[in-house]
Amino acid sequence: MNSMDPNIRPVIRQLEEAAINRIAAGEVVERPASAVKELVENSIDAGASRISIDFADGGKTLIRVADDGCGISANELPLALSRHATSKIDGSDLLNIHTFGFRGEALPSLGSVGRLTITSRVANEEAAEILICGGEMGQIKPAALNSGTVITLRDLFFATPARLKFLRSDRAETQAILDIVKRLVMAKPFIRFELRDVSNKPRIILQVEAQSGDPMEALHARLTNALGADFAENSIAIDTMRENLHLTGYAGLPTYSRGAAVEQFFYVNGRSVKDKLLTGALRAAYFDFLSRGRHPAAVLCINCAPKLVDVNVHPAKSEVRFRDPGLVRGMIVSGLRHALASAGHRASSTVAGATLGAMQPETLERRAYQMDRPSSGSHAVPAFAEMATDYSARVEQPAFNHDAEIEDLPLGVARGQVHENYIVAQTQTGMVIVDQHAAHERLVYEKLKSQMVEKTVASQVLLIPEIVTLSASECTRLMDIVEDLQLLGLGIEPFGGDAIAVRETPAILGEVDAQAMIRDILDELSDLGTSYSVKAQIEAILSRVACHGSIRSGRRMRAEEMNALLREMEATPYSGQCNHGRPTYVELKLADIERLFGRT
Repeated sequence: MNSMDPNIRPVIRQLEEAAINRIAAGEVVERPASAVKELVENSIDAGASRISIDFADGGKTLIRVADDGCGISANELPLALSRHATSKIDGSDLLNIHTFGFRGEALPSLGSVGRLTITSRVANEEAAEILICGGEMGQIKPAALNSGTVITLRDLFFATPARLKFLRSDRAETQAILDIVKRLVMAKPFIRFELRDVSNKPRIILQVEAQSGDPMEALHARLTNALGADFAENSIAIDTMRENLHLTGYAGLPTYSRGAAVEQFFYVNGRSVKDKLLTGALRAAYFDFLSRGRHPAAVLCINCAPKLVDVNVHPAKSEVRFRDPGLVRGMIVSGLRHALASAGHRASSTVAGATLGAMQPETLERRAYQMDRPSSGSHAVPAFAEMATDYSARVEQPAFNHDAEIEDLPLGVARGQVHENYIVAQTQTGMVIVDQHAAHERLVYEKLKSQMVEKTVASQVLLIPEIVTLSASECTRLMDIVEDLQLLGLGIEPFGGDAIAVRETPAILGEVDAQAMIRDILDELSDLGTSYSVKAQIEAILSRVACHGSIRSGRRMRAEEMNALLREMEATPYSGQCNHGRPTYVELKLADIERLFGRT
């Protein structure tokens, strides 16, 4: 490592404007998608109702954004390309910001690393054009344009060739552009957007028409276009207020979860942001609905007075800082929990779709017909005898016989039990298959949670305490939360050495294997680590405890028991998924069933 000669004093010098702009470009324009974001946000700020984006070679050779906004007058074009010149703010109040842009850096930064042309026309004036190439500005020229502004950026980073080496493939850069435009599309459902790749064979990648009417309905229609019908069909509306904050949007049902956080979008006053506070609040809201490794899907929009949030945290404006972060987090968690509770027993339609896909008959090389089978009765009887041995289903006498009585029952009436684990019920429009263990596990869990909130979890005293031998570290870990466990109706105390005595268990669970329950609690504590709150740890333990008190797989249920379970599911929030995020039931519409058999 070279050290500076102490006898030589470094000279402080003023950087040239071109160098300043290139440094700024490094902060604002990371890749072609960043340029697209800055230009489209300028169009939105200009009041555009139609925005079209063309690009070529992943945006490396061409990016063109055209809008029908208010335009830039000819005499202001050179000023628009000057650093820190903007029409968005006057500089007197950096917290009262109502626009996307306000720093005045995007256009001069882009002009310093590429070839940027602005063509614009203001109402009742002639159109004009200006070019800036590698930081050198040209002269204003007359141009032909009906209205609005067209900004063309060619050869991005030609002035900084080293930056080009850090760009990814054209396909990867194209995907990044699409992701950025999707975020902007969802933020502004009342604007028409068109995204085209004009490389070799021009093609439209995304096209959405402007929505109208109610904002929530407009957003729902726009999400259908941007994220697909699956998200729109399997999400619930969010609309809640707390003090001066307003939270709206759509959140996916727990059974509509993803393997990665790829469908999580956050907006603050219309600006797309990536914020750890918001991500953490979303994760907390779904904490006891999803298994580890699964992620919720949501589009959440927070609107508040501009002075309650600082958007000037980073040059890219993708991070924000709230004045009261605790209030924001609480609003998101409570708002989502309330909305998920209102969904009741509802499960995602994608579960039924996957079921129907699994039930599609396979194409066989050769069909087996009745005439191919031996006609001798001696061969037919053993076949039926074998079926009777393996058959594990019972048909119960229907508890209801009239369609009118089924009509008001969302989960229908139990008609039978298959493999001593799956309840088959008839609904007004089809059938439902319920996983009895998973469903009852959620019901027990919700009861325990309610009792814990009321601090009335009843416990049952064991006549003979159960002694559980553990390691020293496990004993310490359990004794650290002994008071919390007592709130759950689970009473333990040291029993000398590395053992504990279980003296009380939650009464709602009936007879349980105390040793297995303690092992499960330790496993849960080991999985959680120390990064979760006490409440989250307790709820996770509660989920494991509930599993011990639920109806086990393999238990035969009477018709009245099955129907009682269905009615309780209909009345219990979140019963559409078990404690681990798996669906508790699958609903098949009669039309789908008939289609399986070619009856349509």
